[in-house]
Amino acid sequence: MALFTEIEHQVAVLRDLLGADTGANDLVSSMSALDGDALLQGLQAAATLARCAERISIAGAGVAAERSTREAGQDGLAQSRGHRSSAAMIQDIAGVGRAEAQRQVRLGTSLMEGSLPVDGASSAAQDESPTATDESATSDAAAAPPSWHAPLSAALLQGRISAAQHDALLRGLGAPPDESSETREAWSAAAEQLIAEAAERTVDELRTTARTVRDGLDPQGAERRFAERYERRSFRMWTDQDGVEHGHFTFDDEGAAWMRTIRDSALRPRRGGPRFIDEAERERAEELTADTRTNDQLGYDLFIDVLRAGALADADSVFGTRQAGVRVIQIVDQATGNPVSGYTEDYGRSLPPQSVAQRMCDTGAVSVTVDSCGNPLDVGREHRLFTPKQRIALAGRDGGCLWKGCDRPSSYCEAHHIDEWQADKGRTDIDRGVLLCRHHHMQLHHGGWRITRVGKGDFVLHPPGDEPSIPLRRRLGLTLAISAIDPPLRRFRPVA
Repeated sequence: MALFTEIEHQVAVLRDLLGADTGANDLVSSMSALDGDALLQGLQAAATLARCAERISIAGAGVAAERSTREAGQDGLAQSRGHRSSAAMIQDIAGVGRAEAQRQVRLGTSLMEGSLPVDGASSAAQDESPTATDESATSDAAAAPPSWHAPLSAALLQGRISAAQHDALLRGLGAPPDESSETREAWSAAAEQLIAEAAERTVDELRTTARTVRDGLDPQGAERRFAERYERRSFRMWTDQDGVEHGHFTFDDEGAAWMRTIRDSALRPRRGGPRFIDEAERERAEELTADTRTNDQLGYDLFIDVLRAGALADADSVFGTRQAGVRVIQIVDQATGNPVSGYTEDYGRSLPPQSVAQRMCDTGAVSVTVDSCGNPLDVGREHRLFTPKQRIALAGRDGGCLWKGCDRPSSYCEAHHIDEWQADKGRTDIDRGVLLCRHHHMQLHHGGWRITRVGKGDFVLHPPGDEPSIPLRRRLGLTLAISAIDPPLRRFRPVA
């Protein structure tokens, strides 16, 4: 659908819902009068309109930036209007903050560099007879290879991805390490595959997955970036004018994983952790839930307790029965024994092979064999609860809560049996289990939802009533990492 046709259509939807005579002061009352379905329809129409307007703003910001370069001096578009830069001009026009203005300029510049013709559109210049100079310029433009992020520009202009998704993928994939056609095509293919997933994924998951894909395509660069982040690690303290002491951390990858898992292990009951725990841990969870301190205050007190306790601490007194620890998953090609990728079980942060090897040397490893789709081997047991090793396998397969749009990590999840377990015939098999966070596990059991699976296909979520079913898909980074084994990353490479 053409851009302004889409805008007119969405405006008509809102006009029908709210009334043509609705004024700005009546907007809240008009929206309040809508029933649930109509309200959702109105929100969808408003969101689509906002995305259309955002595409126009971003394209304009890119053109404004091109006309406001330093080389243009005081004749530049922004400079001639009294602004120091195009971002400052956008900030003034749109009434947004500096960071948002810079984001629009960054995305607009990306569109200028990588835009492709959309829906057969062509420039007006193509309808005119070119001069000799025009012919030369056209020839040079035709000879220039397309930017690797041209698919992202086309997807944004066509409305297939939002500006936030475009920014996450552009920054997550980063610039290719060289200008060779093979590398450029590999990055473009990765961008196209991630674009195809965008409608089913959150922005945060797309950003994390894009970084993981980038590390897989550029392992040497991944090690370099890991080392660079390590070199930037720091901690500093200062006292402000009121005598308040402040501190600031810049973490390396492993340090961040440790700090995050320490926090999550101790505060999990407050942050939505699993309910199926022993009696001592249950009592501690109830005390923590009733604690009047904020999560930030609890986190601060926790880290101070850890520092005080040091190496002589009784870990149970700090963390309870669930010890803190960073679990790392490494995908290994069973045929060759070569590692393909590594990442933290919680949050899916990518790690280079050297870091994974260091962790294995220090703590050992548990092997879980999976098929090419990531399904662990059936290790059924006559138990109502999944065993610890089965939960490791579930975490490796699902990567966290499988409910669509949920970002809770594996350590916050409970294992749900999609078949009602019975002592005489039920089996606690991995193929019939799925990870769900506490909130969604309770919603499923108490709200009339159910999950089914045929063979080793996708898990499918069935809402109550006649609503359409929803395929539940594992974290995108896990899917790409596992499918990269055979053959390694070939789908991101051009056909030889």
